[in-house]
Amino acid sequence: METPTSFTPAHRGGAGPPLLLLHGFTDTWRTWELVLPALEREHEVLAPTLPGHAGGPDLPPEELTVARVADELERVLDDSGWQTAHIAGNSLGGHLALQLAARGRARSVVALAPAGGWADGDPSYEETMRYFASTQEALQTAARFADALAATPESRRQATRSFTERSDHLSPGLVAHLIRGAAACTGAHAMLANALRDGWHLDAERIACPVRIVWGTADRLLPWPGAAARLRTDRLPHADWVELDGVGHCPQLDVPLEAAQLILGFTR
Repeated sequence: METPTSFTPAHRGGAGPPLLLLHGFTDTWRTWELVLPALEREHEVLAPTLPGHAGGPDLPPEELTVARVADELERVLDDSGWQTAHIAGNSLGGHLALQLAARGRARSVVALAPAGGWADGDPSYEETMRYFASTQEALQTAARFADALAATPESRRQATRSFTERSDHLSPGLVAHLIRGAAACTGAHAMLANALRDGWHLDAERIACPVRIVWGTADRLLPWPGAAARLRTDRLPHADWVELDGVGHCPQLDVPLEAAQLILGFTR
């Protein structure tokens, strides 16, 4: 059981074919909270918190790379008794879902605004990394006032404006958790440094399962279509591409009913 200042490592529930849910950078498994009821009616759902994130496993800074985190997720699948699973992921989690697909561990992938799609030489890649680095210090202050920042509709709108376009349905408790979780992402700086060093390699030709890519046209963190350029032209041009008009970076928070149906409509 979570308290306001604690974080659980994972959620598991429901019954049916296995579905792994992977959250984005500085997030926690609770980003999926609003879609869980629909997903768990048709799937056994496992939503872990990623290494280096609040409630997730600790790894040394030098090991907080995409490849090493994917190794850890393979261990999670093994420990769950799942050779393969349907996988849905958002942002960093979307990229990791594609990495697991390239390793043969996915039955299908639904990637919501996956990271790693910038075209070669696109300067917005480094700008995005710098943005995340710059927000970490501010988040330490925000976390101390998380309840106040989540107390009113206007303050919740401000607190979530970088990753959603709609916040009226987000509870104060969930928004406060998201603020505290981002502030408690101890691996943030190491992951950013490692990503800048290593890039976002993906063996897309090894992905044999069906893939759906979902992107909000109002995404402020990974703006459409620029942040998807390489995925659309080089890596996954034959995927099922879905644009969500006026939706932000986290469809599972922004439009949870639609996001759940986009996942279920594909896993079926």
